[in-house]
Amino acid sequence: MARIAFEALAHAYPGSATHALKPMDMVWEHAGAYALLGPSGCGKTTLLNIVSGLLYPSEGRVLFDGKDVTSLPTERRNVAQVFQFPVVYDTMTVRENLAFPLRNRGVPAAAARARVEHVAALLGLTSRLDRRARNLGADEKQKISLGRGLVRDDVAAILFDEPLTVIDPHLKWELRARLKELHRQVPTTMIYVTHDQTEALTFADRVVVMSEGEVVQVGTPEALFEHPAHSFVGHFIGSPGMNFLACTVEGREAVLPGGQRLALPRAYPPLRGKVELGIRPEFATVVREGGLAARLRRVEDLGRRRIARLELDGMALAATLPEGMPVPAEPRLAFDAARLHVYADGWLAEGRAEP
Repeated sequence: MARIAFEALAHAYPGSATHALKPMDMVWEHAGAYALLGPSGCGKTTLLNIVSGLLYPSEGRVLFDGKDVTSLPTERRNVAQVFQFPVVYDTMTVRENLAFPLRNRGVPAAAARARVEHVAALLGLTSRLDRRARNLGADEKQKISLGRGLVRDDVAAILFDEPLTVIDPHLKWELRARLKELHRQVPTTMIYVTHDQTEALTFADRVVVMSEGEVVQVGTPEALFEHPAHSFVGHFIGSPGMNFLACTVEGREAVLPGGQRLALPRAYPPLRGKVELGIRPEFATVVREGGLAARLRRVEDLGRRRIARLELDGMALAATLPEGMPVPAEPRLAFDAARLHVYADGWLAEGRAEP
């Protein structure tokens, strides 16, 4: 396993006037489980390819345990990679596929066999160990590909590039749980690229959220949900995402366009640029009395909860409709004041608690 560090790392593809990956300094610690999360084109695969050595960065350095590996090819970085589509040898058995990386490195037969059987059990492949890979479906082939990345216990890091894309939805939960369990049993630095927030939040200890080539926040799943550092994080994480309401801020009050006011948990200095109030739907609740006047557009029944889609001073907003509560003709909105955040030009504004 390795501690991976980036120093002033950035990348622009030839002929492009803009960075595909904007300058960054960051550290991934030994044996951490990290996810690179963001929409297509945000730079996450570019960053992964730089880590693996498939791509040479146009700026900065990559260090493994303090050693500069920026110019080293993939085979000299001692990383294992699992790609979006399965890479297996169809003429080999499952056992032979899993053992292949170990045999290439001269691992003794008994140790290799034990390791293969351990990983096969974790991935639910034990009953198929002696079957040819060509006779298996896409799901099972990708399990083999995952297993070949996981079977080595001497790697600096294991890199996963959207490995569950071809997996049936009902198996994704199972495989995520198996990967998490394997990481607990054999702590190895793991980096997992995905555009799926559920995959990222359930797999990783720390999530790197990317947008337009920039890392906008690195944090635990809880931190990303509770305290989004950027409005993109608030939008992208959560279902539905965070509500953002245009406002002006006067000390410890937010004033909405229609003149309605909200008390804030912190006091703020004068803010420049586009100022917005952020509140997650989980902390905005439809009530019969008190709160702010709103207009109901529709109710979405998600089974375990109901989401009210409303309009507040001309702005769209999602809020929780309490279980068993009839839809009020004239809904009001109550906010958990401690969960209100203020953003200026997309970035979380730091307020201060007043005595």
